Amino acid sequence: GGQRHDGPLDPAIISRQIAAEGVAPIVIVTDEPGKYPAGVHWAPGVTVRHRDELDAVQRELRALPGVSALIYDQTCASEKRRRRKRNEFPDPAKRAIINEMVCEGCGDCSAKSNCLSVEPLETEYGRKRTINQSTCNKDYSCVQGFCPSFVTVEGGRLRKGKAGAVFSEESFSLQEPEIPSLEKSFGILVTGIGGTGVITIGQILGMAAHLEGRGVSVLDMSGLAQKYGAVMSHVKLAARPEQVHVARLGTGDARLVLGCDLVVSASGDALDKMHAQHTHALVNGTTSPTAEFVRNPNWQLPGSDLAHDIREACGGRNAEFVPAAELATALLGDSIATNMFMLGYAWQKGWLPLGRAALERAIELNGVAVAFNQQSFVWGRRAAADLERVRRIAMPAEVIPIERHFSRNLEELVERRAQYLAAYQDNAYAEKYRNLVNKVIAIEKEKTASTKLAEAVARYYAKLLAYKDEYEVARLYTDGAFRSKLEGMFEGDYKLVFHLAPPLLAKLDPRTGEPGKMRFGGWVLYLFGLLSKLKGLRGTAYDIFGRTAERRMERALIGEYETTVATLLQGLTRDNHQLAVEITSLPETIRGYGHIKAKSVDAARRNRDELLARFSAAPVRAAA
Repeated sequence: GGQRHDGPLDPAIISRQIAAEGVAPIVIVTDEPGKYPAGVHWAPGVTVRHRDELDAVQRELRALPGVSALIYDQTCASEKRRRRKRNEFPDPAKRAIINEMVCEGCGDCSAKSNCLSVEPLETEYGRKRTINQSTCNKDYSCVQGFCPSFVTVEGGRLRKGKAGAVFSEESFSLQEPEIPSLEKSFGILVTGIGGTGVITIGQILGMAAHLEGRGVSVLDMSGLAQKYGAVMSHVKLAARPEQVHVARLGTGDARLVLGCDLVVSASGDALDKMHAQHTHALVNGTTSPTAEFVRNPNWQLPGSDLAHDIREACGGRNAEFVPAAELATALLGDSIATNMFMLGYAWQKGWLPLGRAALERAIELNGVAVAFNQQSFVWGRRAAADLERVRRIAMPAEVIPIERHFSRNLEELVERRAQYLAAYQDNAYAEKYRNLVNKVIAIEKEKTASTKLAEAVARYYAKLLAYKDEYEVARLYTDGAFRSKLEGMFEGDYKLVFHLAPPLLAKLDPRTGEPGKMRFGGWVLYLFGLLSKLKGLRGTAYDIFGRTAERRMERALIGEYETTVATLLQGLTRDNHQLAVEITSLPETIRGYGHIKAKSVDAARRNRDELLARFSAAPVRAAA
């Protein structure tokens, strides 16, 4: 957690101490092998290796007799982020981003980095990945994921949010709300996740109450308080200090719940503090993934309908769900503004028994990003007064990429994918797609009067047809969408570095057998431009990339899918319709590149064969 320790202690001292106790060999593993100056007084025989070799070092040491030692020297990534906020640690002008159209959503980047700043991104073409720039620790281990979608932007800076430009031009008529009475003690529960400023909100409320001469207690229930760990702050307010008897909120004690995270707000501990008669709940409707997402790329919100659970605990109409993180990030350029945004929203609604002057003064006395937090508070007030207007300012419809707009019906779904396939290859390729989908639509309508099978085929036949070979990856980097994304995110002078594992150049890791990734400068975009124009070679005798095992596998999958659909249509009935939909949806599980994709294909083929056996064995009922 970054706590300070007493006395001198560094890796060199540790190495000498354990060497004196007879430990050997000793290996230092670090993220910066070159950071040690000449003349460091290491124990005799100490070697320094890069953290990328951690697994190899562990395997080497476990094979040696006797006691050996591995000293891992690296500042905690979350601690780096905390220090950077206080300007106490270097903040490299380098950021990792993901081209979501190239991303396959396999989750290898999460497996490599174990980082929750790699978040799910739902798009028209399935679940992808995105980097939350507000919470990113700049560890960069995610770029080692076996995927060509990662690019690092070196230099420049993130564009500021839209709040500054609108701040002086837009005028909101904000009325002073009626402040609740403090005749009785007033309980506030602030819920959220570690690293987002939940405890700071409790401190602001406590200081504001102190400035007004109120009674107050603040109890932070931070648990492990790691990044993304559950955090709760119990705040008790009263007219006089002697009226505050206990610090922790009891069952049904919360008059206000500031739910800065939906999952934590719907936990048993939080729901227990709500009361149907008097609790108002303001909940951030923008979902943050839990730690399960690192291990499971198919992660979904746990449990039942979390919003329903909160509404029920608060009596139905006393709960409001606002996309606070989405709005705050768009307006102010950083999701860290979310909690202060929500504080302003709750105050403007008249749910806080404290004056605005005291809250604004408490923000000032906090002494961290004062102007930024004051703006966040004001924008929260504005959202409470006119949420739709603030939403239009924060997220104009025209700036949302087309792939984020979801198809509204089957016709639109088919047409968008046909257009994509025409750009991918040609019009004949798109027509091949349309022909199969139209056949499924006609037969399904005749036999079941449903469209679910056609929707599945429309999605996943297109996915298999548009496999991401070298030509397609090049096209997706040069079709203009990626450049627009960069221009929307960054300003100033910056350069791009692409992290790729070209099949003819990448060297294999001798231990894992996986190709290693290489760095390529922005010049590779010119190469991509040329390569994208050669897409007509795809699948021909002149396609040098098409001879690899991966490309042969991808072409085989298309034929297998067509054969499977023909089999399903021939035996389709109302009874086995849902099973047919399940079988045709299996390509959803085929993700990734190279060895990652090969594993998912093997699993999908096994599932397909098992389900087809069930489909063939199902009894056919005679028509009535």
